[in-house]
Amino acid sequence: MSGRITSLLDPSRIVLRVQGTKRTAALNEIARLLDGHPDVANFAGFYDELLARDRLDTTCLGNAVALPHARTEHVRKIVMAVGRCDQGIAFDANGEIVKLFFVLGTPKTKPGDYLAVVSALCKILKDPADRATFLAAPTPEAFIAAIAAAEAKLGL
Repeated sequence: MSGRITSLLDPSRIVLRVQGTKRTAALNEIARLLDGHPDVANFAGFYDELLARDRLDTTCLGNAVALPHARTEHVRKIVMAVGRCDQGIAFDANGEIVKLFFVLGTPKTKPGDYLAVVSALCKILKDPADRATFLAAPTPEAFIAAIAAAEAKLGL
């Protein structure tokens, strides 16, 4: 796993108009995109662990971005689903508003893969111009192209 985000993205696992207006509803809507993924051995188990992790501590990265994740035996290799909510959703006790959600599932046995992906995401999401491009992408394919351009710019 090189840490390249584009290697984890699939247009069928990106929703650009999240319908849920509350944190848990939005998480469910985005995580469900991974139900049936060939690398998700047990979706219900993964989802339960995702919610349990989310209750422990905020997964907000700031800048209207959240990285809900679970390190679990219910996935065979790292998986990702993305959701975007243009109006934003209050995500934590501080009222942090989130517009971009990167839902990750990673095997417990591969912490290095998880750290590589989180590191790459943090680098890509640091640039306000790139975040604006991700928020404006009209299609999942355009969203992936924007991520690819950001990765190329950073040499990832």
